Amino acid sequence: MSELNESRRTAPPSRTQAKVLIPDEYPMVSLLGSRDELLRVIEGAFRADIHVRGNEITITGSPDESGAVVRLFEELVEVLRNGGELTADAVERSIAMLKMTSERPAEVLSLDILSSRGRTIRPKTVNQKRYVDAIDKHTIVFGIGPAGTGKTYLAMAKAVRALQEKKVNRIILTRPAVEAGERLGFLPGTLYEKIDPYLRPLYDALHDMIDPESIPKLMAAGTIEVAPLAYMRGRTLNDAFIILDEAQNSSAEQMKMFLTRLGFNSKIVVTGDVTQVDLPSGTTSGLRVVQEILDGIPDIHFARLTSSDVVRHKLVSDIVDAYGRYDALQEPKQIHQQRRGKRP
Repeated sequence: MSELNESRRTAPPSRTQAKVLIPDEYPMVSLLGSRDELLRVIEGAFRADIHVRGNEITITGSPDESGAVVRLFEELVEVLRNGGELTADAVERSIAMLKMTSERPAEVLSLDILSSRGRTIRPKTVNQKRYVDAIDKHTIVFGIGPAGTGKTYLAMAKAVRALQEKKVNRIILTRPAVEAGERLGFLPGTLYEKIDPYLRPLYDALHDMIDPESIPKLMAAGTIEVAPLAYMRGRTLNDAFIILDEAQNSSAEQMKMFLTRLGFNSKIVVTGDVTQVDLPSGTTSGLRVVQEILDGIPDIHFARLTSSDVVRHKLVSDIVDAYGRYDALQEPKQIHQQRRGKRP
């Protein structure tokens, strides 16, 4: 990095000292955090000794550790240069990227998807960036992963941007209206009032990205449509960005019906979590079987996110992993019980 002046001198044989000079235009508090909160995150992730004096940072440790810390500070400065804001979560994710992938944290954390209402929506993990890139490159993209990984939110941000840039004429958001433990018929109100709670998360995301006062006008004009999956039958959707959310609750037949609505100059994003299926027992999830049916077809991409891509409270990632371990232990037991049940 041209603005970072770095010099190295060899200390004892197994330790290297490196110095990084932070450009004056970046206040150290923006890099190190209030009361050095971000610096403590970095110190906790590496064994190297890190000392700060003014805008000069000295790192002493093994060659690999010192080099990694230098690269981290370079990336963090690049994030600031691109208008990003550093938080403890962003620093932790940057460290993980440097340790586990070949992706540059600055390229991931500085990718602007949508700027709206005073905030900018960006990917926060490598898999999220790959998911967003896939939406740009492919006509149909499946975003599959646990809750909190940004599958729907990022897809909606891409849809709103496509509408703003006039790449499409309308946005269509849809979900299966499937009960998650409750019975739809027992809910009070008209059919629309009963279905509306299933679509509410889509409205909530829209309000984050579009001026709330303009949403009713856009919906009245048909520019934005939010509807249950059943309403898609028999239609051909041209010049549209179409998102099917909670797709694990679509049957195999519904998934086929939905995908064949694709018209000219349209894009489809399908999102869901195959570990949270609310379909009646014996009904096959369309999201599960479609991965086998469409695998390998050009211009269709399957993006898979994991617990490491969860961007909610840290406990959500731990909960996802815990349930994954539990399900893995239960599966052999269920198979054994099924085999015993089939014996004469």
